[in-house]
Amino acid sequence: MADENSVLTYKGHPLMRKENLIYYGSMADSHIVMLQILETKKVNDTDIASKVSVQLQLTNPNVKGRSRIVKKGEKDGLYTALDLGCVWLERALAGK
Repeated sequence: MADENSVLTYKGHPLMRKENLIYYGSMADSHIVMLQILETKKVNDTDIASKVSVQLQLTNPNVKGRSRIVKKGEKDGLYTALDLGCVWLERALAGK
């Protein structure tokens, strides 16, 4: 049985959700990805994300506001948005 305090991860990085915002990555790293669900559609009484904003952001607390955003984009569907964010995060953490 899963531990209640365990953190959900995807490809080795933690996922944290609060309402329509999903943070992918660790604040201890130089970058994180923020996914914002902009639109949903109903499929069999379940809300499915249909439009998602993706932002690669710096975690440096000295950088304020919009200066934190390194890259941004929009994708149809949560999986494609998370997949794009994963590629951006891996490249940013590798220093490319």
